[in-house]
Amino acid sequence: MFVKQFRTGGDRNFAYLAADEASKEAFVVDPSYDPVSIVRYAIQEGFAIRYVFCTHGHTDHTNGNEEMERLTGRTALLSGDICPDSGIRVEDGATYPLGSSRVHILHTPGHTPDSICLYAGDALFTGDTLFSGKVGGTSSDEDARAEYDSLHKKILQLPADTIVYPGHDYGVRSRSSLAEEAASNPFLLQPDFSAFLYLKRNWAAYKKTQGIK
Repeated sequence: MFVKQFRTGGDRNFAYLAADEASKEAFVVDPSYDPVSIVRYAIQEGFAIRYVFCTHGHTDHTNGNEEMERLTGRTALLSGDICPDSGIRVEDGATYPLGSSRVHILHTPGHTPDSICLYAGDALFTGDTLFSGKVGGTSSDEDARAEYDSLHKKILQLPADTIVYPGHDYGVRSRSSLAEEAASNPFLLQPDFSAFLYLKRNWAAYKKTQGIK
């Protein structure tokens, strides 16, 4: 799977274009702030944008949706939406054809109830669920529990060599792998949910002691 990462602005937001290299069919993830650059790149490289997905409904991930639709004719799809071309609903376990490949939907609530990750080839687009060395913010203990389950029951069940492409440049690297995260991400190293929640509640102090920015 070919992946192009775009730094679009905002709060260190990333957007992505991913493509099946044989067919040149592509999808876009979180076309925030600068959809023009994404579309320009796709045209330049001969990629045909078939889908546009948003990992969740926060404005910093969706503010380019209208412009992207104007430029490509593709309506951005969020959790629960139905793709007008395929008739497939964006929900856990759904798959979208992309040339000889597939785009798989993982519902990963926690950061938001509608959070999804997109898995295609060896690439996983994690939005604000998983960063390199960090995880997404949550608003309550219940949300933290949902995020913990999403991380352990969905994301970490994928192959260890899966490449992680996060929604922001918040972590120690702009991209990572599940093997690297499982071995070094302090949130994923916690032995149980209680320890995970404790780290979330005390993250500022932990960062200071560990020299994490």
